[in-house]
Amino acid sequence: MTPAQRNAMRLEDLPNVGPATAADLRLLGIESPANLVGQDAYQLYARLCTLTGQQHDPCVIDVLLAAVHFADTGEARRWWSFTPERKRTLAALTVRV
Repeated sequence: MTPAQRNAMRLEDLPNVGPATAADLRLLGIESPANLVGQDAYQLYARLCTLTGQQHDPCVIDVLLAAVHFADTGEARRWWSFTPERKRTLAALTVRV
């Protein structure tokens, strides 16, 4: 565990996570940064949309990717650095007829 990970005691201590994202994570049952280790950001996003009954902005996936990445590696990256990965992943899941 990196020093940055040890210092992230609350969800709001995570890079890119503010009060709204922390509230979303709590709704998903994520109470601490340690609960994010090994999580799948795409599954978290799908569950969030189901629980709230609304389709959230896809950038929420980027924030979740950044939070999970930090929990897994200790590397803090800006959420928007995950946008190309998210777009590639979602495009690969899209069935073209």
